[in-house]
Amino acid sequence: MPVNLSAPDPATLSAVAGVDLGTARAGIRKAGRRDMLVVRFEPGARAAVVTTRNRFCAAPVVVTREHLEATGGRVSALVVNTGNANAGTGAQGLADSRRTCEALAELLGCPVDEVLPMSTGVILEPLPMERLLGGLAPAVADLAPGHWAEAAEAIMTTDTLPKAASRQVVVDGVTVTLSGISKGAGMIRPNMATMLGLIACDAAIAQPVLERWVREAADESFNRITVDGDTSTNDTFVLAATGVAPVRVDDADAPAAAPLRAALIELARWLAQAIIRDAEGATKFVTVNVQGAGDPEEASRVAYAIAHSPLVKTAFYASDPNLGRLLAAIGYAGVEDLDVGRVDLLLDDVLVASAGGRDPRYQEADGQRVMSAPEFTVTVRLGRGDAATTVWTCDLSHDYVTINADYRT
Repeated sequence: MPVNLSAPDPATLSAVAGVDLGTARAGIRKAGRRDMLVVRFEPGARAAVVTTRNRFCAAPVVVTREHLEATGGRVSALVVNTGNANAGTGAQGLADSRRTCEALAELLGCPVDEVLPMSTGVILEPLPMERLLGGLAPAVADLAPGHWAEAAEAIMTTDTLPKAASRQVVVDGVTVTLSGISKGAGMIRPNMATMLGLIACDAAIAQPVLERWVREAADESFNRITVDGDTSTNDTFVLAATGVAPVRVDDADAPAAAPLRAALIELARWLAQAIIRDAEGATKFVTVNVQGAGDPEEASRVAYAIAHSPLVKTAFYASDPNLGRLLAAIGYAGVEDLDVGRVDLLLDDVLVASAGGRDPRYQEADGQRVMSAPEFTVTVRLGRGDAATTVWTCDLSHDYVTINADYRT
């Protein structure tokens, strides 16, 4: 069961002016489920993207990069399929991804290089092109502004729940709407990007601002989560702006831009944290705060050493305060001149370790009480400087192994 996460109420999801969404059941991997999504944007819409750094990046990632470079950020449509990642598929995979864009461009009457493809699912298998192409027309016929909940469902793989949310913010007296979807449950250690994600808004945002904000949003959300330490071949996060609302942002540092950026970061964090709450087999949502680091990179190394550790994560699952595992992870994180005598370790407000060892006031019953909750925070104080970071992770359960062992069967 997801950790304090429920399916989105469609009534809470706001239509974004200039965005229509349609889904189809194409049977790409499993019959009868939504597995295709088409998103159509108002003419003149712009987009920016961050994508995986995995060198075996999928064909749709390559094509998306090519198309955005060719158009300078103009976008008319997205096409997403689930069930098949179209990764590790060589020249044929690239040809299939381009053919998909061509077919959708013909249906929508838009330039082919303004179509961005996205895929998710099993790696190293060719796309079932007859089924995929057959799903495009039904998805186009289904296009409507209010289909955000259906869109979130259509991009799921091992997710147990769709992930979608909206925010509204007033900029220069005008209400701007942002809505977004994400998917992901396993193979999550973003190194943008992660998963698949889309946030659209109805403001007009200049291309340099979009490109800056999509990176900043990823760094403060999707690049701060981990399930299993694996970076996917298909990670893609798109930020799109339709320009329909009478608000224009040309300068990222202008005072009027601040509330819109804040809403974007808040929405991206919600979508990223939803992935961790719905991680494969997860029963715990864990926040890892590292404070007092010498620099941000050092803080991140320590946070991820804890968040990636199978020994730490299985202890989380068991609610077992075997907290030497946490100290070990801090110690091997790569801070070569770490003075362990200055390190503090806390579970919520319980001081576990100080001055290089177990705090004299610590009682194991207190540690177990904290770890038995579905959500808790691990705080590490390094005593080296002012840098800090936060990472969100989960436990590692028997179900994680089962889900991934059975994924293709």
